Amino acid sequence: MTIRTATPADAEAITAIYAPIVEHTSISFELEVPTVEQMRERIAKTLQELPWLVSEDVQGRVNGYVYASKHRERAAYLWSVDTTAYIREDARGQGIGKRLYSELKHALVGLGYCQAFAGIALPNQASAALHESAGFEALGVYRKVGFKHGQWHDVGWWQCSLQSPAHPAAPQKFDALAWRAEALQA
Repeated sequence: MTIRTATPADAEAITAIYAPIVEHTSISFELEVPTVEQMRERIAKTLQELPWLVSEDVQGRVNGYVYASKHRERAAYLWSVDTTAYIREDARGQGIGKRLYSELKHALVGLGYCQAFAGIALPNQASAALHESAGFEALGVYRKVGFKHGQWHDVGWWQCSLQSPAHPAAPQKFDALAWRAEALQA
């Protein structure tokens, strides 16, 4: 398994992983599957500031991804991010999500982020287990916050403390080339 920075060229593979989740589950609260072009734009926009990583299997096919996004708009939230991870259905249960999260957390610490959050539509024991194995702790539940497939759904929130400096500097922007060079040296 190889973990690397996503590129807009990965949009088709990422959309293929994500589409069945949007279409057939309430795990994602999106109601329409994004087009490949929309996914390409999301990847490019995220990489301007934050990491988006993919995992490739031995055949070089994308089998999972993880990324960070801004947590909230207010300035005091600057050091916090939300995280998202999805694994290709035939690749689940192989530790891919945990490895992706390990690399994402390492990148986020290097950038200066202090807290990572994950919202999980409930029930979703597999995602809860993944996040807990990656160091996230359950915080609480937003009750009946999303309506999809004809019913209301709760969202549980998990938190992972990355670091807690007394006087944090503003986080840096993600630099895919610098991250890749650092990963190769490790």
